[in-house]
Amino acid sequence: MAGTVYFTPALFKFLRDLKKNNTREWFQANRSRYESDVRGPLLDFIEDFAPHLAKLSPHFVADPRKNGGSMFRIHRDTRFSKDKTPYKTHTAVQFRHERAKDAHVPSFYLHLEPGSVFAATGTWRPDTASAKKIRDAIAAKPAEWKRATSGKAIRAMCTFEGESLKRPPRGFDPEHPLIEDLKRKDFLAVAAFSQTDACAADFLALFTRFCRAVGPYTAFLTKALDLKY
Repeated sequence: MAGTVYFTPALFKFLRDLKKNNTREWFQANRSRYESDVRGPLLDFIEDFAPHLAKLSPHFVADPRKNGGSMFRIHRDTRFSKDKTPYKTHTAVQFRHERAKDAHVPSFYLHLEPGSVFAATGTWRPDTASAKKIRDAIAAKPAEWKRATSGKAIRAMCTFEGESLKRPPRGFDPEHPLIEDLKRKDFLAVAAFSQTDACAADFLALFTRFCRAVGPYTAFLTKALDLKY
């Protein structure tokens, strides 16, 4: 796993240049840079991570296809946005659950952007029914939830982020010992890295270590939504 450099400063240089020149004309003129410095390395990373992901859970997918796989498209959806710039100025990978039909099912995520490199797991802004399932699971299995969120490995690498309700959710005791967790609107564990980390030969090992550390947390959320981990 160690010894392969996937990402180089050229990836971040391309994204910085794209931010300054976010037009279709510039992108087409620099498409070869995108292919060699961004998409190619990311697809290699996805392919090489696949066997490590399979050891963590056989129900999450590392798909190295150029289109429709684990890598997000660089093109922005501008239909409902005031910002009509055509391209994202970051690149990202999402290792989704095999049963995932939307972005809110727990996943493992990697984000690469100049000045912002991070890995994350969990679910952002789950719908009402999904959020209730997670809260019900926390209330029903408090000891398991505490183990998932208080392990030495996850605490060493991650912070728990996202927004919370101002008041306790309906149906839950305001005095519940886990009320702050029950009030969460987002269930996210995030680990910040540097561009130097991302460009190092051991970054695949580091990302794998993150996924292993958050495994119990991801598993809890996944099972709470009636999915296999």
